[in-house]
Amino acid sequence: MAATPSTMLPLGTELPAFSLRDAVYGRRVTPADDRGSVAIVVMFICNHCPFVKHVLKEIGRLTREYQPKGVAFVAINSNDVAAYPDDSPTHMQELAEAEDWVFPFLYDGTQEVAKTFRAACTPDFFVFDEERTLVYRGQLDDSRPANDVPVTGRDLRAALDALNAGKSVSKEQRPSVGCNIKWMPGNEPDYFTR
Repeated sequence: MAATPSTMLPLGTELPAFSLRDAVYGRRVTPADDRGSVAIVVMFICNHCPFVKHVLKEIGRLTREYQPKGVAFVAINSNDVAAYPDDSPTHMQELAEAEDWVFPFLYDGTQEVAKTFRAACTPDFFVFDEERTLVYRGQLDDSRPANDVPVTGRDLRAALDALNAGKSVSKEQRPSVGCNIKWMPGNEPDYFTR
């Protein structure tokens, strides 16, 4: 199981614009859909990655807990579905319905949104505050499929709790680690070679 760390997009980055189709409902989703939320969490995930499978239940718990507190969530799958058909929009819909997710699961077929976020792995988490400025990026918590650390969502929860309390999010943040995003041939971004 290859482990790729997240690139740690600079804090203070403005929420990138995007418009992607929700694999479950077929509607287009943009960040503007969540005006008025205290934060937006953008998660890069996919269906087949063991690192994502390891945290699926916690993603569901966390979103159900924090959405009533004014936090919006969106998940994005940017994998090459020609090479990884388990990540196709049909399978994305099946996963979202099986997990009873209450947030959009978007398909980034060109992989341009992943590049804009400098996303590198699945899962990869980004939190933007009310002004849509990046205040957290990195891991859900210290748990990995190969260790015995319980999945709690500790790091992401701490960031969301700070925002809900009107406090600053700690700048001590650890990269997420997961499967690399499966780039289409010739489409790998240059931020891996800089």
